[in-house]
Amino acid sequence: MREILVLYYSRSGAVRELAQWIARGVEEVEGTAARLRTVPRVTSAVESAEPAIPSSGPPYCELRDLEECAGLALGSPTRFGNMAAPMKHFWDGTSALWLKGTLAGKPAAVFTSTATLHGGQETTLLSMMLPLLHHGMLVLGLPYTEQGLIETQSGGTPYGASHVSGAGSDRPVDETERNLCRALGRRLATFAIKLAQ
Repeated sequence: MREILVLYYSRSGAVRELAQWIARGVEEVEGTAARLRTVPRVTSAVESAEPAIPSSGPPYCELRDLEECAGLALGSPTRFGNMAAPMKHFWDGTSALWLKGTLAGKPAAVFTSTATLHGGQETTLLSMMLPLLHHGMLVLGLPYTEQGLIETQSGGTPYGASHVSGAGSDRPVDETERNLCRALGRRLATFAIKLAQ
């Protein structure tokens, strides 16, 4: 069984829901399973603000999760057109894997949520690709053969799955966004299987 790591940071829950839909898509591909992981919040205080184990939801990601995965889906809300600080902080601690080339040749995909349609979805997705490319990962997007990309009035880009949460972060993930997440999960899992052959 090939495991796809679905690694995300979510503050209001939208990115977490996208991660769950991507995981569903991964598990629709025979021979693959999804491993959901998150990262802790960061703070400017010297002491850790988060417990070592989250009180609910998936565990925090460890470097071994990256070592063991056959592919990676990476998600973060946007922060001024960039990935959120907790996710950036996590990737800043992966130098040991980079030195060993652990992730080189593994497929990866990205996903995000923004408050508005023009709130930096594509730049956030591109910012998340940068550490993946430095690690030598093979970054996958969503092709326009996915009809939802042509029809969407909300989230969804060729760079990865996305969601528009609304100014109050209260807009639910719509059917097109869910379908694009599942399609991204299936695509990632399918390439992980092909690359392992």
